Amino acid sequence: MSRLIDMDLEQLTEMLVRMGEMAHKTVSLSLMSYIQGRGSLGEVQELSDTLILMADEVESKAFEIIARFQPVASDLRILKSYMKISYDFTRYGRYALDISQIHSMLGGARECENWIIRVIKEMSERTLSMVNASVKSLKSHDAEMAKTLSETENQVDALYSKYLDRLVEKAPATNKCTISSVLATRYLERIADHATYIGESVVYLSTGERVTLR
Repeated sequence: MSRLIDMDLEQLTEMLVRMGEMAHKTVSLSLMSYIQGRGSLGEVQELSDTLILMADEVESKAFEIIARFQPVASDLRILKSYMKISYDFTRYGRYALDISQIHSMLGGARECENWIIRVIKEMSERTLSMVNASVKSLKSHDAEMAKTLSETENQVDALYSKYLDRLVEKAPATNKCTISSVLATRYLERIADHATYIGESVVYLSTGERVTLR
């Protein structure tokens, strides 16, 4: 038997899923533009700003539900997780914007050596897969899918560390590519971290289990 609160929780879920899909679009656009050397700063800025507004709407809706329905513990767990996830989605947008700003100031990956481009592409692919998986696990409240984010996050961390070590060995001098690529890979590593934070929240809202996926 459905409860009065259930319809509002479903609406909140739909709001958050739309936000997640927009966050994925924002990160994807920023990364593809950086790799391909085309400008998209204005569009990424607009998407990032929209994500912040959407997070405010999610938070307002969550507090409205609390005020109207006095939710039980399991509902409060969902609401708390949703507000945290909405923040993590805004961080996706913020780091995507950082990458686009770096591209605008220093240039993208096209001016870098081929081995650097390969590393950035691989990190981008793995990070985007994490963003996608975080949104999918949220849609279905799939705790097991959320837990798989940990393995990919470890791979992204390893690529980042290996890249920095190799850059120290191979980079002939500090130049625009060096600065730009170090910052871009750092932002990718942070996006991957936030994907695991979302995974932790999905596990918690689905099962009540508190896990660390990093």
